[in-house]
Amino acid sequence: MLATRSLRVPAHISLLHVEQEVAGDDTPALQSVLESDTVREDLLHRERELSTQIAAGRAEGSEAAQLAEIYAKLEEIEADKAPARASVILAGLGFTPKMQQQPTREFSGGWRMRLALARALFARPDLLLLDEPTNMLDVRAILWLENYLQTWPSTILVVSHDRNFLNAIATDIIHLHSQRLDGYRGDFETFIKSKQERLLNQQREYEAQQQYRQHIQVFIDRFRYNANRASQVQSKLKMLEKLPELKPVDKELEVVMKFPDGFEKFSPPILQLDEVDFYYDPKHVIFSRLSVSADLESRICVVGENGAGKSTMLKLLMGDLAPVRGIRHAHRNLKIGYFSQHHVEQLDLNVSAVELLARKFPGRPEEEYRHQLGRYGISGELAVRPVASLSGGQKSRVAFAQMTMPCPNFYILDEPTNHLDMETIEALGRALNNFRVEFPGKQLEEEIGDTGSSPGLGGSHMPRSNWAREPQLLSLRVWSLCSATREAAIARGPRTAMKSGPRSPQLEKALAQKRRPNTAKINKLINKLLPPTSS
Repeated sequence: MLATRSLRVPAHISLLHVEQEVAGDDTPALQSVLESDTVREDLLHRERELSTQIAAGRAEGSEAAQLAEIYAKLEEIEADKAPARASVILAGLGFTPKMQQQPTREFSGGWRMRLALARALFARPDLLLLDEPTNMLDVRAILWLENYLQTWPSTILVVSHDRNFLNAIATDIIHLHSQRLDGYRGDFETFIKSKQERLLNQQREYEAQQQYRQHIQVFIDRFRYNANRASQVQSKLKMLEKLPELKPVDKELEVVMKFPDGFEKFSPPILQLDEVDFYYDPKHVIFSRLSVSADLESRICVVGENGAGKSTMLKLLMGDLAPVRGIRHAHRNLKIGYFSQHHVEQLDLNVSAVELLARKFPGRPEEEYRHQLGRYGISGELAVRPVASLSGGQKSRVAFAQMTMPCPNFYILDEPTNHLDMETIEALGRALNNFRVEFPGKQLEEEIGDTGSSPGLGGSHMPRSNWAREPQLLSLRVWSLCSATREAAIARGPRTAMKSGPRSPQLEKALAQKRRPNTAKINKLINKLLPPTSS
């Protein structure tokens, strides 16, 4: 409404809303930014016209004076420094000198959004409207933008779910809730404290008034039909009518997310890339000798600048891309849940969330689809509305519900917090921290006295004869309990895997409880279960 001036905005105030990416054409990125300053462009265009007329001998006498006036205005707005200023802004947002000279049509949608932001910063409007400006930026660009906006000379109105970003740039917070706006002074952390204090005071006032009303009502009910107290009763009734009507605090619904963990459990190695090379163009190698591994306890964060290859590496791990050289190994029972940064493109926007799950996972009762969506805050009327009508955050929740429906045991999340509000981001963090797996190695300690069987890869029991046929498997499982690396366990062999190695979390826990694993008993069990080695 502000951007379209549906609300009353003085005509002399210039405003700019960054919401659409720059159109792709042959204009270089740097020139596209320079053209956003329409005042400078108009002056330069007029200067070229007058210069052409004078050079062609078609001047009428006033052109020299007009040129002088234009040069004065160009000097006043420091037009000669504009290319350098535009280049600094582009560099801060991640554009290399080479990229600044590339045509805009060669950039992806994310980079064109950065160009739109650069144009807005360069134009320096009186009122700058930013809607989730950090979504398409890497960490370095976000830090640069924070510093740049701290010295912004005019007004900024920003919508963001990035707590640190708001703490860095905001001087005032406007809270939109219950169809009203409440203003707070200070950054986001100050807003949280002030809001809690305001709500606490509001609830206390409400409770105090309710007690006062109840006390007066008791008097009215007691003496309503007493003629001697009729005047007092009327006075009390008028007093109740004059009391302002206070409302209780509207409790905000807590966002709860939970990733299902009732799946088959198994031992490492789970997922790894070994000495992988990858490129789309042999002249531009993305990965050389890349080695990455993860197990069911891993909590790995991949960081890097845009274009460094983060999403490419995730696709290599998932098997969507094949390595040029090297090996990808995945456990046979691995079931990956993938959340794409372009997850909205993977949703059918023309159907409801319930229909979306029913088409993806047919044959289940509607109650099960509704229950799954409800776990991510999509319930009631939201579940039957077309997905296209949902907000960005609600679409993300539908994507999470779809991702977790088949109960994956390994999650790969690519920019999962985009479009999520702060409450949902915090709920997502709690859900990931609560996503737990039990390992066969831990169970082995508890069942060490059972010589007839022991848990297999899936937590079930494997006959002793299978252990004898798979000695490396046994060494890996025992190593999970008493600690070392997979490579060291394989290299040393099953009979020596227990001798040394760094302490595992399980061993640290056992030591803390003064229950040391019986190493001699474990080695004895290994020697008993494995066939004798041939000399």
